[in-house]
Amino acid sequence: MSTRIIPVEPFDYVVFGGTGDLAFRKLLPALYHRFAAGQIPRGSRILAASISSLPSAAYRERVVASLERFVAETDRADDSVAAFSEMCQHVQVDAFSDDGWADLRQRLEGRQVVRAFYLAVAPQLVGAICARIGSAGLATPESRVVVEKPLGHDLESARAVNAAVGAVFDESRVFRIDHYLGKETVQNLMALRFANALFEPLWNSAHIDHVQITVAESIGVGTRGPYYEKAGALRDMVQNHLLQLLCLVAMEPPDSYEADAVRDEKVKVLKALRPIDESNADRLTVRGQYTALRTENTHVPSYSDEVGGHRSRTETFVAIKAEVANWRWAGVPFYLRTGKRMPERVSEIVIAFKPIPHSIFSASCGAIQSNKLVIRLQPDEGVMQWIMIKDPGPGGMRFRHVPLDMSFAEAFGVRNPDAYERLLLDVVRGDPTLFMRRDEVEAAWRWIDPIRSAWERDGRPPNAYTAGTWGPSRSIALIERDHRTWHEETV
Repeated sequence: MSTRIIPVEPFDYVVFGGTGDLAFRKLLPALYHRFAAGQIPRGSRILAASISSLPSAAYRERVVASLERFVAETDRADDSVAAFSEMCQHVQVDAFSDDGWADLRQRLEGRQVVRAFYLAVAPQLVGAICARIGSAGLATPESRVVVEKPLGHDLESARAVNAAVGAVFDESRVFRIDHYLGKETVQNLMALRFANALFEPLWNSAHIDHVQITVAESIGVGTRGPYYEKAGALRDMVQNHLLQLLCLVAMEPPDSYEADAVRDEKVKVLKALRPIDESNADRLTVRGQYTALRTENTHVPSYSDEVGGHRSRTETFVAIKAEVANWRWAGVPFYLRTGKRMPERVSEIVIAFKPIPHSIFSASCGAIQSNKLVIRLQPDEGVMQWIMIKDPGPGGMRFRHVPLDMSFAEAFGVRNPDAYERLLLDVVRGDPTLFMRRDEVEAAWRWIDPIRSAWERDGRPPNAYTAGTWGPSRSIALIERDHRTWHEETV
């Protein structure tokens, strides 16, 4: 089965921070894949804006090198790589002075194409760059701007960032990107719920026992130590990725699949989250920090080692028991978990249904386990419905808990596109459905800030966990005191 390729209009993508890691590792490979698939017309351009003094020819050489590193050999062709690199150019621009802005304006003037600005820069540069875009006259009424996370470090700073961006760009032209929302499986969650008659009648507290959302990484902080020391797992992962996934699970059916209809329902979920603060944070949250793993053949450094050896109070793991206080979800806990240096890299949503009310079978048939719908975001995107069946063969009734498994790569026989491929072209199309609205970002911070404040006032350091494990023992207790357990079932 093949996918249908619909070309976009020609565009100019101005990538501030175009010589940075995000551009070379994610943005350029994503745009190349869409170009190679025939979705990007050759009249389009990618302008990398940075403070570097780098001729465009030298920049193109770096583009080719990044594609050779981050695009599989089977997906590269010399002619398409060469043609794509010719679309790229570099312009030297200083965010804090007038240097380079006249040159950038000259390159953009006179082109009747979609104009998008991608701010792949540190948060503190966002306001300055937007102001310069405005004063240089680069923001046409049809221009779009893409803002990367983190959007601030708390509610107050998020409002300041939003105000700086909003002073130049109308809200309908602002695309706050969370790449998790571009994943194929995340969008299939919407299809499962709202394009099938099977699940939505069961999608409530009468049938669902609890929900688990796990985003685990096997790596440490690496070179991101300076950023991570200021952010921590709560700000880096929970405030955006995990809360976005929670919203998509818990939202009411929108009246249409239009941007504001979908985002209206997500905001309602964030506003319905039961507050967590000093009165209950110790009972409903767990924070941890990984320590070193030393064996005869392995040495994995601790978080403190990776950030310079000082004793840090920054959390690399968070588990939260959340509740959406509304009619549909009253009494259904949402267990959120994220961490670094976990046993494996995995992101998944588990919808755990309630057990059957009565078993007609004898104990000799085996235990009857509850049904689960497991939505895997990475590394192998797909959906599994765990059900009970009879073990094949003679000898009486014996039960097995097995998955009905749909791997997207196997089912459709195509390369699974990276989330950025979809989101970057959604910006060109002017479709903000998969991007966060201003009030959505601020509602998320409004729920997160009291948790952070409670931890700071508590004064205790994060709970230690050994690198390569599933977090502190307290995170296991968080769910097991409710007579539940973290999902670890594999095929």
